[in-house]
Amino acid sequence: MPDDVATRPVRLPDDRWHPLEIVFWLGLVTAFFLFPGYRVLGSQILITGLFAVSLDLILGYAGIVSLGHAAFFGVGAYTAGLLAVYGWGEPITGLFAGAATAAIVGYGTSFLVVRGHDLARLMMTLGIGFLLFEAANKAAFVTGGVDGLSGVVMWKLFGVFTFDFAGRTAYLYSLAVLFILFVVLRRVVASPFGLSLIGIRERSRRIPAIGAPLRQREVAIFTISAAVAGMAGALLAQTTQFVGLDVLSFSRSAEVLIILILGGAGRLYGGLIGAVVYMVAQDILSTYISAAYWRFWIGLLLVAIVLVAHGGILDGATAIYRRLTRGRS
Repeated sequence: MPDDVATRPVRLPDDRWHPLEIVFWLGLVTAFFLFPGYRVLGSQILITGLFAVSLDLILGYAGIVSLGHAAFFGVGAYTAGLLAVYGWGEPITGLFAGAATAAIVGYGTSFLVVRGHDLARLMMTLGIGFLLFEAANKAAFVTGGVDGLSGVVMWKLFGVFTFDFAGRTAYLYSLAVLFILFVVLRRVVASPFGLSLIGIRERSRRIPAIGAPLRQREVAIFTISAAVAGMAGALLAQTTQFVGLDVLSFSRSAEVLIILILGGAGRLYGGLIGAVVYMVAQDILSTYISAAYWRFWIGLLLVAIVLVAHGGILDGATAIYRRLTRGRS
């Protein structure tokens, strides 16, 4: 190997914004004006997309499987909701309070999760989710139990914008939070820390051999992921002004996992694309085809995508793009 090649510095991934990324975000802004009747659904999609991105940090990048990620989503939702119920309905501080509480829970449980391997991690995260779900159910005097936490009244955003039933403030607020967090996380995964996470996912046994602190980095990304999930949960509580027990349910954990696999794990945008496709398909199928059997068609869609694109929608789209560009060249 030539000396200049051996000593050439390794470049980090290019973190410049590509045209398709700009088109994607402009599309979300444009949707606010083009589909005024779907702003409430749009805000739900944005929140679910943020939740899926939080799962992608541990599953797609660090390879930490989880079936109980809704635990942190629910903790953030209940934190923001309870603050509003007891007299503090300021959105921004409630958002950070939800993230902080979820991060504390995530940090405390991370030491249990990272000790095992895939099957043990699945069982551990599932158990944590069940524990928090039942704890919230039993503490009905605080959480509202199966009836949900009502009386969540949010103050005006920045003292100006009211959370109306049309979803105008909810959509723009969710979009702004999603974009800011995405920019931060995009830089994180493109940093040396993000590259080490990919190394953990691909060769976890070799990471300690090169002097990298394996467990510390797994704990760090697990805590960050929990904080982002908590912020997504807080967003849901604030924009809907209600917190149901389902925010901690296994079905929510399973749903966000399906969304991430559908869009493509390990890409950040996979969670966002998956949320858009899944929730729009769900709305169309349940409205125009069958309100009772829409899951059948969603399942059919998932099977078709997995057969055609093993890595999700983004991998399939990337493969098609490469074939087209090769044909042109």
